[in-house]
Amino acid sequence: MTFQLSALEWGAGPKVLEVFLEPTCPFSVKTLRKIPDLLQLAGQDRLTVRVRLQSQPWHMFSGVIVRAILAASSLDEGRDAALAVMTAVADHREEFEFTDHCRGPNMDTTPADILQRIEVYSGVPLAEAFVRPEVTAVVKWHARYGRQNGIHVSPTFMVDGLIDPAFSSGDSVDEWGDKLFPVKD
Repeated sequence: MTFQLSALEWGAGPKVLEVFLEPTCPFSVKTLRKIPDLLQLAGQDRLTVRVRLQSQPWHMFSGVIVRAILAASSLDEGRDAALAVMTAVADHREEFEFTDHCRGPNMDTTPADILQRIEVYSGVPLAEAFVRPEVTAVVKWHARYGRQNGIHVSPTFMVDGLIDPAFSSGDSVDEWGDKLFPVKD
């Protein structure tokens, strides 16, 4: 099997929205769930949405989950497999978290347990791809890309290469559309 990573990218328009997400962050989950509606509103020929993964250490299994998503993107199903993993984690978000980021039921959970849990919830076989050294390079790229752009929180929104603090996970899809494509008088 040749390693090939599928971009976490939807749409093919000239306007580019990059969203930096941490998969277990509740605000990132809100953002992820709005992307399909945004693409439908804007039109896939007008907008490209790129998901960038922003691992955060206070989400204790963040690194394992980010790696699982990127490993999924290297499978034959590519970005669809990655989306299935992201959606499965979002749907079961609390099962991947710690109470107050430091205690609770996951204290004795191992990375192998997390990977198995993701496979069960997503239906995506990840174990083989997860250990590929090429995935490490992609994990590092996401971390470096976020750092070079000054990304600290999730979600963070970048429009056409510039961070735009006017965007929020609490905004409606219509509000995002108005910010991306303002009506000119």
